[in-house]
Amino acid sequence: MNTYEYISIGLYMLLMILIGVYSYAMTKNSSDDFLIGGRKMGPVVTALSAGAADMSGWLLMGVPGAVYLSGISATWIAIGLTIGAYLNYVLIAPRLRVYTEISNNSITLPVFFENRFKDKSQLLKITASILILVFFTLYTSAGMVSGGRLFESAFGMDYNTGLLVTSFVVVLYTFLGGFLAVSLTDFVQGTIMLIALLLVPAVMLIDLDGIGNTFSIIDSKNSFYLDILKGSSFVSIISLLAWGLGYFGQPHILVRFMAISDVKELTKARRVGIGWMILTVGGAILVGLFGIAYIASQLPDKLAFFDGSKENAETVFIFFSRYLFHPLIGGFLLSAILAAVMSTISSQLLVTSSSMTEDIYKAFIKKDASSKHLLFISRLAVLLVAIVAFLLSLTQKDSILNLVGNAWAGFAAAFGPLIILSLFWKNTTMQGALTGMILGAITVLGWVYIPHDYKELYEIIPGFAISFVATITVSLLTKKQNTVIEKEFKEMKEILSKK
Repeated sequence: MNTYEYISIGLYMLLMILIGVYSYAMTKNSSDDFLIGGRKMGPVVTALSAGAADMSGWLLMGVPGAVYLSGISATWIAIGLTIGAYLNYVLIAPRLRVYTEISNNSITLPVFFENRFKDKSQLLKITASILILVFFTLYTSAGMVSGGRLFESAFGMDYNTGLLVTSFVVVLYTFLGGFLAVSLTDFVQGTIMLIALLLVPAVMLIDLDGIGNTFSIIDSKNSFYLDILKGSSFVSIISLLAWGLGYFGQPHILVRFMAISDVKELTKARRVGIGWMILTVGGAILVGLFGIAYIASQLPDKLAFFDGSKENAETVFIFFSRYLFHPLIGGFLLSAILAAVMSTISSQLLVTSSSMTEDIYKAFIKKDASSKHLLFISRLAVLLVAIVAFLLSLTQKDSILNLVGNAWAGFAAAFGPLIILSLFWKNTTMQGALTGMILGAITVLGWVYIPHDYKELYEIIPGFAISFVATITVSLLTKKQNTVIEKEFKEMKEILSKK
């Protein structure tokens, strides 16, 4: 790696640590501040934090690589995700922000489920916490693996060294500053990702003499690159669009809505968040699309390499960041990939920590723990989860990465229908919620690991559908009037009607 690239990456890492130190000073006394920022986040920080936490390394590597190989037919997933993110802001965010505060100031999803349904058995909280602990520990491990492999492939560094550097910086700022540090670093990381994904395709377009010439080169190489239906079946398109359903059940994204300072600010957050998403996802698509023309017309000696495999195609953003810019700027652009990876790791690390602290330790070990004691446990939980994830990531087991690849669908099916119904249907019952959560998770795992002839259909679709139907059916069978639940549901609607 060039010395200038080391300088850029080093400055980026230093900035993340400084944000962690600043956030530590702001979260000294309260576990609520550490885990949810005291519900004081502004709309812009909320929007970019939610976006950066969502978009991992696949945005800067997976999307450009897929578009480079397949053309615009690879963009269906981006369309589905954008629609899903928008509906999440419109339908879920306002109700979740208000309802979690009404329901005994719930600061985690498992606690909200318990408080929303007045579940004295604690089965909802235990089940949700187990799902979060298992899937997010593995998810965090996969993020660390991505960071190690990034240093290995992009910077020529040893995998274990890259893994250690990535893990150390993320854990340090999350350990120090909690939710505030994660949100502020996500804001910076989201900004870096935006600049990088606008700058690279813009310079490529200038070198290619404009949009008209660019598309002519792409079409002359192969017209299927500009055909959005090429190579896509109805089932595959529906499956890719269905990725958008995942937003309704992702704890690390939903917690951002719970933390915003006021429900009124969600409109501004939605505009910023969706605008950011359209620009970054659009930029990633253009890197891959313009890369087809650039390499074919100006770097034909690279064709065999980039056309040769998916793994090589996914390095197209890395290649152009270095080829088109001075190493100092190139290092900054490469830090965008690191930013995407680290923002997701830190968010998942914090959600897992909050589940261990609020949903397990406070509920079953020390119910009368002071706020300062819980703050200590929260930081300890971050460290413990990080150590487990780090140890798992040392092995680079494919089985772990394959399981994490299904976590998006798993959370969507387990939590998505429950979130929607708990916010929109007052007659949802604890029994219905528990049944839907369990069946959703089981359906996803069964669809993935039991051999059958319908693998082309993304597991999120049957999982989400079965969970939704099961929750409604069992709720109708176990319906019982609860005046407290009805009062809180009515209060939530009244507050929203006045906003």
